[in-house]
Amino acid sequence: MKNSFYIIMVLFCVFLSCNTSKTTFPSTEKSVAAQGDTIRIANDELEYEVIIIDPGFNSWLISRAFPRNYHSQSFLENKNQLYITEWNSRVRQPLRFDPNLYEMIINYDPQIDYGYEVNYLIYNYMIYFQNTYKQKLFGFVPIR
Repeated sequence: MKNSFYIIMVLFCVFLSCNTSKTTFPSTEKSVAAQGDTIRIANDELEYEVIIIDPGFNSWLISRAFPRNYHSQSFLENKNQLYITEWNSRVRQPLRFDPNLYEMIINYDPQIDYGYEVNYLIYNYMIYFQNTYKQKLFGFVPIR
């Protein structure tokens, strides 16, 4: 375990609206901001936010990830559900899995349509995480 390796892993904060009747987020309301190694997607009106803070992820996303619309949204949603389920399982087992890698639960509801951009960034972060930290969350991991 590399305790000396500086990492602020993931701060996926997905705050969901308490209004359960809405199942989609309008894509025109999202704001995307990237500063250095921080990527933020937010919709303040619907109270959700995804923040990805990891040294190197932004440059990896630009240089090595498949372009947007390469995968369908349903593909990304299915993969994200599998990856996040395993991720959350590992967060709950800090004696078995490195708590420096798996810091916090990701609140991802498969019944909610987060839109393409959110699913694209979560999926690509999961691929980046697995390749960078030599982890395998679920199934085949594309090497990029």
